Amino acid sequence: MGAPRTLRPLVAESWQRSARVDPDGLPALALDHDQLDDARRHGPLAVLLPVVRRLLLDETRSADCVVAVGDAHGRLVWVDGARSARRAAEDMGFVPGADWAEDRVGTSAPGTALRIDRPVQIRSEEHYANAVKPWSCSAVPVHDGAGTVVGVLDVTGDDRAVERHTLPLLTATVAAAQAEIALAELRPARRGAAVRTPDAELHLLGTDIATLHLGDRAVRLSARHSEILAVLAANPSGLAAEDLAHAVYGDAGALVTLRAEIVRLRRVLTAAAPGVTLASRPYRLSGLRTDVDGVLSALDRGARLQAVDRYAGPVLPGSAAPGVDALRDEVRGRFREAVVADGGVDALLAWARTPDGAADARVLRALLGALPRRSPRRAGLVAAIEALEGR
Repeated sequence: MGAPRTLRPLVAESWQRSARVDPDGLPALALDHDQLDDARRHGPLAVLLPVVRRLLLDETRSADCVVAVGDAHGRLVWVDGARSARRAAEDMGFVPGADWAEDRVGTSAPGTALRIDRPVQIRSEEHYANAVKPWSCSAVPVHDGAGTVVGVLDVTGDDRAVERHTLPLLTATVAAAQAEIALAELRPARRGAAVRTPDAELHLLGTDIATLHLGDRAVRLSARHSEILAVLAANPSGLAAEDLAHAVYGDAGALVTLRAEIVRLRRVLTAAAPGVTLASRPYRLSGLRTDVDGVLSALDRGARLQAVDRYAGPVLPGSAAPGVDALRDEVRGRFREAVVADGGVDALLAWARTPDGAADARVLRALLGALPRRSPRRAGLVAAIEALEGR
């Protein structure tokens, strides 16, 4: 495909570089779930994402656009924004994990911005791939403290995505993020220590006894240790001894019992997961992530089907500890709010198939409203709702 003479020089040059790309193709998925999770948790993009959520996400949603973060290779690691725009963007493969490098999909704001290392705006017909022509987009490369490109920030939508104010807004957001990235790089150097990422994961979903996973090794914990770790993992800023005792035993005065159990738990962690620390005053954990974190992270980034797929069941379902019960309810509530707010049949149906979703009349009513009127599922849903509501 030759570049039309009417294209701007920047775009014409990109079209020439894209000559071997199939204009009717769609981007391939280049990152799996674990790779996406790792990119969002660690490194410069983990610093970038909170800044983007804080400074850009609300405005992007109000403009009916989507905002995306890609890595240095053009692979999208996070996509959010207006629900209708996200759904439409999925049709052209604008989803987490997709490879939007210029040499893969042709001219686009994220791919071309990375290719030439400068802010770029691409309007509808300037896109090389046919599926992307209904869209417009603005993108800005992201650099670390040494000036190396580590990612790209993009806004995609209708003509509002390339309005005059859009690129300065993205540039300001990137500047704020780059300052935080540079600070994050300096902190470990000042301490003379290397950055260490957690390598231990605690599995709490769908099991009465938690399992601590470290690579190929799995260690089953006692019921009480499972409860203590679940509560502390859910409270990363830590808990006072009385608060932890109440959360685990239902009795703020059970301090002697709690401290004895903490001593035993520390011995287990020292032997099984030396990278995990359990500090005191307040009691708090570091170096440990949980499968609960994984499903809630998927919900936060809009990957509802992925979150449901990872949901193995309630948090420690056999536990009566108040803190575990509260965490269990929080996870259920987050799922309910996410799938109901999404309103999509697929997400609602997936959650309704779980025991938690099947017992939630609000979820079933939302699914009933989302289904086509002639769907054969409607009769069963009505009966289930009536049974739950005691009619």
